[in-house]
Amino acid sequence: MTEDFELLAAIREGGLSRLLPGSLTRARFTARNAAGNTPLHAAAKHGLLRDLPDGVLDATTIQLKNDAGYTPLHHAAIGGHLSQVPDAFMTEELLGLRSNAGVTVLHCAAAKGSLDQIPSAFLTTDVVLRRTDVGNTLLHEAAENGTIDRVPTAFLTPANLGQKNLGGETVLHVAAFNGHLSQIPAALLTPAALLETTSAGDTIFHAAAISGHLGQIPPALLTHDHLIVRSKTGFTAIHAAAETGQLDKIPVAQLTRDLLLVRNDNGDTPLHAAAHEGHLDQVPANLLSQEIVGTRNYDGVSVAKTALDRGHHEQIPASARPRQIGPIRRFFHRIGQSRAPW
Repeated sequence: MTEDFELLAAIREGGLSRLLPGSLTRARFTARNAAGNTPLHAAAKHGLLRDLPDGVLDATTIQLKNDAGYTPLHHAAIGGHLSQVPDAFMTEELLGLRSNAGVTVLHCAAAKGSLDQIPSAFLTTDVVLRRTDVGNTLLHEAAENGTIDRVPTAFLTPANLGQKNLGGETVLHVAAFNGHLSQIPAALLTPAALLETTSAGDTIFHAAAISGHLGQIPPALLTHDHLIVRSKTGFTAIHAAAETGQLDKIPVAQLTRDLLLVRNDNGDTPLHAAAHEGHLDQVPANLLSQEIVGTRNYDGVSVAKTALDRGHHEQIPASARPRQIGPIRRFFHRIGQSRAPW
């Protein structure tokens, strides 16, 4: 199991012709390295299937699996070169070959955005909803990799997008987490679809807020009721938005006192989260009164103290800003936080 560096270099550089024709044997192309990959896998990925000598690519070699269970067909799909695969091997059976994790050639094509290279007769709803071992459909793979806009629109239906993987994530959750929700037709971003929950109770609002992509949700849907839905751990989308610095993505009319004082299971408000991470400057000044920043969590820690301890107190208007502790108080404060070494 040694690498054929000369052959692999020629494949990567697209120059098989520089090697002696007699040296390009079937055995050489199918020799495995430590990961089970062959030069044939590399040729498929780099778009050189049409340059292979006769006798290298056949019904047996096209199905050679590496240690992860990927065939040259998988690698052709990953490289976006399924169009180079001879028609004889573009069959439903071969395209459905599964890796060790249940990833088919079709899943790879969906992720790469090259479903247009699959014979249209093979692309049925049943095929599009075929699952990997973690429950991902072709649509989940496309949503994760930002190629959902290359899936035939006939398959982008509420029912198909609402399919859940083993973690309870719909296609919209995956798109939101990875920043590709903008590729979903706006008409499909309905309140019902966005309020679907994962096994942990996260909505699409949670997913977008946690990952920093809240701006991809239509502003009209960023309402109080949608943003305060709790996950199973008591976490809300508005807390996540405050933590990730996306309060400015929420329409000002919705950014109310009530919304910013919603508590999670620890008693923290979104303002606590914003104060901790340094995003209080995204909150309208009229919502940072002395009374509001004095709101305490269940441990008795106020928004103002959180901002002061984290060095973000200057984001609070001067009239409500907490007074910094002097050097003497800071000394005793540190002593009070210290622990005996025994």
